[in-house]
Amino acid sequence: RHNLERLENIIDLAVALGAERLEIAHVQYYGWGLANRAALLPSREQLDKATATVEAARARFTGRLVIDYVVPDYYARRPKACMGGWGRRFLNVSPSGKVLPCHAAETLPGLRFPTVAEASLSEIWYHSEGFDRFRGTEWMPEPCRSCERREIDWGGCRCQAFALTGDGARTDPACALSPDHFLLAAAQAEATAELPEFIYRQHSNAPLTARPPVLQSG
Repeated sequence: RHNLERLENIIDLAVALGAERLEIAHVQYYGWGLANRAALLPSREQLDKATATVEAARARFTGRLVIDYVVPDYYARRPKACMGGWGRRFLNVSPSGKVLPCHAAETLPGLRFPTVAEASLSEIWYHSEGFDRFRGTEWMPEPCRSCERREIDWGGCRCQAFALTGDGARTDPACALSPDHFLLAAAQAEATAELPEFIYRQHSNAPLTARPPVLQSG
């Protein structure tokens, strides 16, 4: 929302620097991104203009610059297959050694992800609770369970479902068929409202449940 007006200049700079690939990614609204959503989410008009700018640049720089373009889910009618589907194609090893099916998987409560010190990657991939929880289609509620796209988008993003509804097993609200899709309409209204100040990542701004305990002596 703050720098989309400079998008064409950013692309031109990448070309001038000799870049062969450029990723233009809107913020994904988890964690502090979600806390600052009202300050970050572009309006529909801004998004459409940015998309037109990217498409024009792709045509103009064909053979010179590949542009990866990631748009916010908040204007979608169907969710993306996050990570290609939970536990289907991707794993991430965190700095602490935990093996995760996506970068934000630890935000989901009640799931345990083993470390590489506890088990082999093969054992974790095929047999761990964390990877099995949302793999495939058996876990899906309606309308996902009977949807013809259930093996295309795999129910959407589990972390986004949890962030917006408090339940990681619900249909991703990015889907127009989700009973929670209205939550995205409310967020879109924020994008046309007065621009709020950023909430910066510091102890005093952290949610109470996320703050470490304060130890007192005496």
